[in-house]
Amino acid sequence: MNNIYNFKNASKTAVEMLKNSGFEAFLIGGSVRDALMNLPIGDIDITTSATPSEVEEVFKGFRVIETGIKHGTVTVIIDNEPLEITTYRSESAYSDNRHPDSVAFSKSLKDDVIRRDFTMNGIAFDFQKGFCDLVGGIDDIKNKTIRSIGDAETRFREDALRILRALRFASVLDFTIEENTALAIHKCKDLLKNISAERIRDEFSKLLCGKNAYSVLNDYADVISVFIPETEKCVGFEQINRHHIYDVYTHSLKALEQSKDDLHIRLALFFHDIGKPYVAHFDEKGEQHYYSHPKKSAEITEEALTRLRFDNDTKNKVVALVKMHDSPIMLDKEDIPSKKRLKRILSQMGVDLTYDLIEIKRCDNSAQNPKYYRGDGFYKSVYAMLDEILDSHECFSVKDLKINGNDLISLGFKGKDIGKALEKCLDGVISEKVENNFDDLIKYAKK
Repeated sequence: MNNIYNFKNASKTAVEMLKNSGFEAFLIGGSVRDALMNLPIGDIDITTSATPSEVEEVFKGFRVIETGIKHGTVTVIIDNEPLEITTYRSESAYSDNRHPDSVAFSKSLKDDVIRRDFTMNGIAFDFQKGFCDLVGGIDDIKNKTIRSIGDAETRFREDALRILRALRFASVLDFTIEENTALAIHKCKDLLKNISAERIRDEFSKLLCGKNAYSVLNDYADVISVFIPETEKCVGFEQINRHHIYDVYTHSLKALEQSKDDLHIRLALFFHDIGKPYVAHFDEKGEQHYYSHPKKSAEITEEALTRLRFDNDTKNKVVALVKMHDSPIMLDKEDIPSKKRLKRILSQMGVDLTYDLIEIKRCDNSAQNPKYYRGDGFYKSVYAMLDEILDSHECFSVKDLKINGNDLISLGFKGKDIGKALEKCLDGVISEKVENNFDDLIKYAKK
């Protein structure tokens, strides 16, 4: 709990100013939870018995922003730190499963605490008196448990986004969701259809990058399928193929579990085989095959990421990784990396995405039948070969060629033929049909 003293002076100043003006005031929510867990402290939330107008009066010498005034929240800027200060409140019904129909201000800290989502977020802190824990949040943090305050189903029907917040916390903090809270999540999952795509996207992205993502995504596959319904076909879809020992969904999660917590990579691994159930077929020996599944998976990925309002840069990168995840990087019939094939991938994807692709291929391979895992040494040799290509400034893009468009124009090339000829020359260099020097490339272009 040493981190409790790492709250910035601005938060202490704000609490003292409210108390000196005759009001109650506490830090509450995520900052207190993170302090108890010795995690970096993020945004500061303060709860107080002062009404919004009284808060504005207390801080009339500071910049005050009426961020959520109708719900009792104002933001005060102290030492360039934004502090959200919210009046104690109780709430009415939530007709839209997201926002209260009305808010009533209260003078009771308990009224404010019992309307919150989880016990770990309901702990208040006073700089003089210490913690005020009315809901058992400190014990739940010690036991790494996520528990709804009061009736779990009621909490989720009030605000369905809490369903995904619970999953995100379980993944990021490596906590377990308490049984009644978990049952309510499964029961109320369809309420997520009332939540905006942007909110779902943000929570899902954080969930994917958590240390416990595998368990959460596995245990709550039915919840994930509410906003990514394409996963339903993958759950329990057995892969009748000697290279695999898991169903499609489990394989994808096992691959994701092996990766670094990079959003592009984890999204690509989550989606990389999602097209398999749509293209699977058996050969005459009874073995299942999934030809063209990267293309189908990429189509589904683009649709899902568009639906969830991911930005174009993220969407384009993830779709490209999914589409290329099965591309060969080895010499034919030999278990060693091929420089030609790596150069072709570099020419198509660029440097950063090529390195990401190799990470995806490693994770994908590691989640298959262990008999067919190529080994960490193989992937180290792939990375070493990529490093060698780059360090040696070997040619893998048109800009690396020793001829350019002007040279081709002087040979009589026009319009689109210039670009086509440069691509042909690049292909010739990568496939080692021609040396990357001016004279040889000019001859090759003429031919």
